[in-house]
Amino acid sequence: MTSTSQPGGGPPLRTLIFRIYAPSLLYAVGRGSILPVIALSARGHGSTVAEAALVITLMGVGSLITNIPASLLIARLGERTAMIGAALWASVGMAVCLGAGHLAPYAAGVLMIGMAGSVFNLSRQSYLTEAVPVTYRARAMSGLGGTLRVGLFVGPFVGAATMHFLGLQGAYWAGLVAMVAAAGVCIGIPELQAPAGSGRPERGETGAAPVPRTATVTLRAILAAHWRTYATIGSAIVVISAVRATRQAVIPLWAEHLGMDASATSLVYGLSGAVDMLVFYPAGVVMDRRGRTWIAVPCMVVMGVSLALMPFTTGPGTLLLVAMLLGLGNGIGSGLVMTLGADHSPSVGRPQFLGFWRLISDVGVMSGPVLLSAVTAMASLGTGVFAIAALSFAGGGLFAWFIPRKAPPGSLDARRMRAS
Repeated sequence: MTSTSQPGGGPPLRTLIFRIYAPSLLYAVGRGSILPVIALSARGHGSTVAEAALVITLMGVGSLITNIPASLLIARLGERTAMIGAALWASVGMAVCLGAGHLAPYAAGVLMIGMAGSVFNLSRQSYLTEAVPVTYRARAMSGLGGTLRVGLFVGPFVGAATMHFLGLQGAYWAGLVAMVAAAGVCIGIPELQAPAGSGRPERGETGAAPVPRTATVTLRAILAAHWRTYATIGSAIVVISAVRATRQAVIPLWAEHLGMDASATSLVYGLSGAVDMLVFYPAGVVMDRRGRTWIAVPCMVVMGVSLALMPFTTGPGTLLLVAMLLGLGNGIGSGLVMTLGADHSPSVGRPQFLGFWRLISDVGVMSGPVLLSAVTAMASLGTGVFAIAALSFAGGGLFAWFIPRKAPPGSLDARRMRAS
């Protein structure tokens, strides 16, 4: 892998991957630096507690509403240019937050950062899908997911260090610098060449309906060609995204239910995140060598078991063990959603396909906490956690049923099958 070059004599693959991971890490650090202080900043601008919670959701709303426009932008400009533009747009969003004197412009800045995240994440996923041989795809995507986790873990510490000197605005200065640096690194990334037109119909790697190379790829054509994929494996993507989003709220909520203080809660949450970060690469190796199901199903089952055990915890020690198990389950699924999206995407119209894929994922991210809140309001927090656990087990079943049994084309398993 280390000596592999891009088609057309580009730089070695190791260099190419570094150029993707470096801006991704910088971008994640910038995003992570402001996440813990968004609510505090909103309160500082005179918001109520409810309004502050709404401002936090604007990050996800910005991503949700931008997924489809982002796919069209990437198809027109290319992945490299889109990543540069997204990082600069996020920098402008950070500057708007810094200069905001009232809640409305501050909220607009947060929304801009969420919009930029959609473009940046979709661009780097599309870029890696094209640039990395399918034999190493899961490892590349798991590495990308792991990079995001590391950046979001490190970001709050960078923001805290900057705030020591500049106050609350220091977090946004750290974010601004990180975003500009990410854009600068992206300038050195070679742009990918569009697929050469052959006049022949091109199929996605999983055998989806063809989209002619010579045709103008429209969103309607992508939906018509791939609606079965979105309706089947896409349903599992909604579930895993919902469970992952909800787990971030479950740990602090249950810690509060147990009467733990903020410092103990933060320690439990941090150790869970540390376990999450440690297992992303081995999971990618397993997906490449054994297939996606070998990680997708255990990911959902382990998260389901840990969530089902959480209402039985009685103190910090037992909660820590369950939270670390939850981190393990989530960590082994690092890059899973991106890998499956890459597996099913066509070579022509890939950004548009992945735009819908990310839209499906974001729907899950937004709906998971809503489900937890609704069940908790009707019954109890413990019942709500059990409901998310049941959803996780259901997601494992969906993955087991809908992920193709055959190995991904070009993978080690596929080559062994052809050799036999």
